[in-house]
This record gives sequence, C-alpha cells and structure tokens, in this order.
Amino acid sequence: MDNEHAPWPSQLWIVRHGQSAGNVARDAAHEAALDRIALEGRDVDVPLSALGEAQARALGRWFAHGGMGQLPDVILSSPYRRAVETAKLFRGEGGAAMEEPVCIDERLREKEFGILDGLTTGGVAKLEPQQAAFRQTLGKFYHRPPGGESWCDVIFRLRALMDTVSLHYSGQRVIIFAHQVVVLCLRYIIENMDEAQILDIDRNGDVANCSVTEYRFDPQAGRRGNLVLQRYNDVAPGDTQAVPMTDAPDLPAVARG
Repeated sequence: MDNEHAPWPSQLWIVRHGQSAGNVARDAAHEAALDRIALEGRDVDVPLSALGEAQARALGRWFAHGGMGQLPDVILSSPYRRAVETAKLFRGEGGAAMEEPVCIDERLREKEFGILDGLTTGGVAKLEPQQAAFRQTLGKFYHRPPGGESWCDVIFRLRALMDTVSLHYSGQRVIIFAHQVVVLCLRYIIENMDEAQILDIDRNGDVANCSVTEYRFDPQAGRRGNLVLQRYNDVAPGDTQAVPMTDAPDLPAVARG
C-alpha cells in the first residue's frame, strides 16, 4: 500500500507541552500542603515556564538534527497557550519548516476539571469530599466532575479528531502538541486498549513534559494496515541532556498541567 492511499499518516508524533507555570505552581502548592494552586485567570492562558521554553527548543533541535529521520508535514496543537508556545518554539528551532502553520484544534484541549479546577488532591478531599468519594467509586476513567469531563468524554472528542487526521492527512507526517491525558487517551484509541490497560500505563509513570510518543504506519498491521507504536514518553537525547525533562503529572483533579 503506498502512502497516498494509506488510511493513516505515515508517521504520527504526539508531544506533551513543555513545563508550564501551572506545573511550577502546582508543585509549590503540594509542597506547602495547600488546598488551591496559586494561579489566576483561565487555564487556557497558562504559559510555559522558562524551563518549558528550553525543553521545547531542545525538542525542535532534536528533530532538526535528524533524531526522527524526517520533519513533520503537519503541525496540530491544542488551543491552550502552553501547547501553542511549545509548537512554535519547536518549529523555530528547525523542528518543522517555518512556513508550516500551527493548526489549532479545540478537540486537543486539556481535560476539563469543572468545579475541581485549581484544587490540589488534598484540596479536593477537603473542599469537595462528595466528588472525592464519587471518583473513588467510579475511578478516574468514568468520573465526571460537575462542569468537567471524564476520560471517556476526552476519548469521545479525540475519536472525532482521529477521523479528521485520517481523512485529511493520510500518508503525511503529523505532529500533535497537547496534554498528558490527551497523550494517554490517544494511545487508548490508536492501540484499541481497554480501561484497565490504559490506567495501568498511567499508574506506571507520568508523561514527561516535551516527551514524544511516535507511531508509524505499517501496511501489514491489520487488514488495511495500522499505526504501530515506535516509542512512548521519549525525550530528546544528546546535546539536550542539559535541559531537564520534567515528568510532573497533570494532577487527577487539576487542569493546570
């Protein structure tokens, strides 16, 4: 099967954004045992930290120096500032051609946490004990806080996104900049996992900031071929080792990740 008629991109990279100011504030809130994270404004507007900017540039250099063989043809991004900034800094370091636009797709946005947004894990237990109990009973995959989303809700919108990717970008090299839960939920969809499998991956380790999950199209995988995992949660090697690749998670109850 040639790339022109392949049902999927020839390569697909999924990247979690660089460290954000939200990651930093969240860590500080947990260290101080606070109920709330000290951030104002909308989660969509949270920028990268200085370290996050360095991580995004390092990732761009890795691609530019041939770390992935070829550069992406298509750049897709969550509309959140920290994801868009990561994509643009990546492109600015040669990770993609400067003329390639950063295409915003709202379906790649962070999981929405509703009334739990901005609360630490301890804050949820103290201020929203009913929701903490619901989450304990239902599990993180199905629990939907008021005004927020469950993992299933995120998966629902990402299935539609993957239909768009298949329709418009078949045979091309596509890179996606998004968030931890989005990375995991895309793995769930692409690899046809069940709840237990994806939550086991989640428990085994967090998705590092600016880490890469890579798939390549294999025409022999399945009846019409399929995307096959090449790497997961991989970070830039070599001259970028001096740039720490943080693996701070998006908290179960907080969208500031």
